[in-house]
Amino acid sequence: MKSEDIPFEGGPMDGRVLPVLLGPTGHPPKTYRIPVPDAAGGPPAVLVYRRAPRGHSKRLGLPQGWKYEFDPDATGDGRLRWPWSKPGVRADARPGAGQEGRPSATPDATPEGRRDDADG
Repeated sequence: MKSEDIPFEGGPMDGRVLPVLLGPTGHPPKTYRIPVPDAAGGPPAVLVYRRAPRGHSKRLGLPQGWKYEFDPDATGDGRLRWPWSKPGVRADARPGAGQEGRPSATPDATPEGRRDDADG
């Protein structure tokens, strides 16, 4: 596999240059995740860096290389988001709960507390 030395900017990796494997298109991955072990033995923290162009050519404006910039607010899990995909599941969501954590409404079209013909 082919690799390229890519600089990192911002965060704990600022100023370091690491060899990164290139994909089939010749570009490095869009995100680079670095797990950092916890000193207390807890779950490791993950540093997220996003790919950015290092510079652009004069004539065509093509990227002249890549660098990674630190993203301290990274909340995504790195999966592709398609328009037909379901939204991500919240961590505090309960099965069978509605928008605010309440149980979802009954599927009956009659308002609650009212009688309809099926009640007899």
